[in-house]
Amino acid sequence: MRTTLVRLLVAGLFVATAGCSKKSGDGAGGGEIVIGQYGSLSGENGAFGTSSANGVTVAVDEINAAGGVLGKKIRIVTEDNQSKTEQVTTVVKKLINQDKVVAVLGEVASSRSMAGSAVCEDAKIPMVSPSSTNANVTVDKRTGQVKPYTFRVCFIDPFQGTVMGKFAFENQHYTKVAVLYDVKQDYSTGLAQYFEEEFVRLGGKVVTKESYTGGDTDFRAQLTSIKNAGAEAIFIPGYYNDAGNIARQARSLGITLPLLGGDGWSDPSLFTLGGDAIEGSCVSDHYSAENPDPIVQNFVQKYQQRFSQTPSGLSACAYDAAKILCDAITRAGSTAPDAIRDALAATKDFKGATGTISINEQHNAVKPATVVRVEKGVFRYVTTINP
Repeated sequence: MRTTLVRLLVAGLFVATAGCSKKSGDGAGGGEIVIGQYGSLSGENGAFGTSSANGVTVAVDEINAAGGVLGKKIRIVTEDNQSKTEQVTTVVKKLINQDKVVAVLGEVASSRSMAGSAVCEDAKIPMVSPSSTNANVTVDKRTGQVKPYTFRVCFIDPFQGTVMGKFAFENQHYTKVAVLYDVKQDYSTGLAQYFEEEFVRLGGKVVTKESYTGGDTDFRAQLTSIKNAGAEAIFIPGYYNDAGNIARQARSLGITLPLLGGDGWSDPSLFTLGGDAIEGSCVSDHYSAENPDPIVQNFVQKYQQRFSQTPSGLSACAYDAAKILCDAITRAGSTAPDAIRDALAATKDFKGATGTISINEQHNAVKPATVVRVEKGVFRYVTTINP
C-alpha cells in the first residue's frame, strides 16, 4: 500500500510539473525554441504577409542549418490576421497564451503592428516588427514613452519621408507636387506628413493634397483635381495594391506626371497591378537586390532558390528581423523574455541584407534608405541615403 501510494504521489507530481512547465514565453522546451509570427497572409495586403513570411523562412533555414540557437532548433508558428487590424489581438494572444512563444515577429502594416504591440507589452513578450515605419510603433503616443518590449529593424517614416522629400526636390528638381494618401492608414498619413514637411522646407510647394481609403477602386475625382493643380509629380505613400490601381487610372485620364512612393510599393505584385503605368516611378525602399554586398547576394540567391522570385525589400527586412532576434537570443544566452528584450536593445552594427543595423534608444533601427526606380518591370537601384 505504501509503495503504491508513493508511486501515485510521484506520478501526480510529474503530471502537475508537466502541466506547469510551459508558461508564457517558455517556448524553449525540448529541442526547439518557438517564435511567433503574425501577418497579412490573406486579404488586401496578402502579398505583404507572404513576402515577410518567406524572408523569415530563409533566415530560419540558415540558422537551423548552422546548428540553431543555444543548441536548439528554431520553430516558427505563423498566424494570419487576414489584413484586418481587428484580428491582430486574437492571433497574437493565441501565439503567446497557447503556443507559448518566447518572442514575436510582427506585421508590415503599422496599424496592425501597434495592435500586436499592445498585446505583447501587456504580456511582457518581445516583439520585432520587420517593416512597420510609423513612428508610434515603438513609442506610446499617449505618454511619449518608449515601449519596453517593442522593436523594429526598419527605418521610420520621419526618415523615409524626409528622404523622398529631399529626393524629389534636390535630385529630381521638382518644385510643385501633389500628394495622394490613404487617410485610414497610419503608415500613409505619417509618410505624407514628413514628405510634405521636408519638401516645403527645401522650397517646394504641395499644390494639392487628396485622400482615399485603402481598398477604394475609383480615384478619378482625386486624380482630376491633381490634373488641374499644376503639379510636376505625384507622391503616393500607399500600399502596392492601391498604388498600382491609382497609376493605371491616372494614365487613363491622360496624366503623365512622374509618380513617387514609399516602401509600401515594395512587392512584386505591384508590377502586375500597375503594368506600364508605373514605369519610371521612384520609391524609397529598404534594400536593392542589385547591391553586390555578399550578405545581400547570399540572401537573394537563397530566396530565389526557395521561392523562384527576387525578394522584395519587405522580404529582406523580415529576413533581418528573424536574424537579429535569434542573434539577440544567442547573446542573451537565454530564452527569458526580459533577457531577449535587453539583448535586442543592445544590438549594434548588425550586418544584414538591408544594411548595417543598430537599435537606438527609441528601439528603432539606425540604417540607410535606398531609392529605386521601376524600369521594365523591376526595381533598379538609384541611390542610397544615410541617416
